[in-house]
Amino acid sequence: MKIHVLQHSALNTLGTVEEYSRTKNHPLESTRFYKITNPPSLESFDLLIIMGGPMGIYDYEENPWLRDEKAFIKQAIEAGKPVLGICLGAQLLADVLGARVYENEHREMGWFPVKTVRTEGNKPEFLEGLPEEITVFNWHSRTFDLPAGAVHLFRSEGCKNQGFIHNGRVVALQFHPEVHKERVESMITRFGGESGNGPFIQKKEEMLGQEKYLAETKKFMFTVLDRFEKIMHS
Repeated sequence: MKIHVLQHSALNTLGTVEEYSRTKNHPLESTRFYKITNPPSLESFDLLIIMGGPMGIYDYEENPWLRDEKAFIKQAIEAGKPVLGICLGAQLLADVLGARVYENEHREMGWFPVKTVRTEGNKPEFLEGLPEEITVFNWHSRTFDLPAGAVHLFRSEGCKNQGFIHNGRVVALQFHPEVHKERVESMITRFGGESGNGPFIQKKEEMLGQEKYLAETKKFMFTVLDRFEKIMHS
């Protein structure tokens, strides 16, 4: 499975995505929009992963490449490519699919549980084998509405829409399943002093040293990417 990653900041490293590609021997390439704005050809990859970033999805003046990136994401979806969006990537997917992206009532920064959304009429196949609840790393102030036709996947106490799947192969995750220890530390070092206060903002001491959560996050991410490999062959 050839994986291509869209990156928006040197801070947003690939973490468990890179670990997965090495473990599974899957080719991994990336487009760093903060350096070069030429996206890859659609034929060059099987799975597209859209990473996070500190900017907003409408910050065109500071990041004019956002318009080109959105056009490329739309082309990938229309071509039937499996796509995974993380944090900013999830918001970009929501926007491309016609949903609203806006400031959430609360900022979520730190390790908080997200729950799968399973009801009598909503039992997405994508959630099979995933835990009912997992504590994951969050670092966001914005959220999105569910696009038309999307199926709700995850929610948290501080953010109702933590994830969705659209058309069985486009997945958005507002939280960060790609983080590893070094990534958490670098985010705190870069932004920790700007996090402020709130019911869903942890102190840096609470964010660091969470080996159990990091291990569970890696397992979760590997399971999700294995699922994309099955989607690709379906």
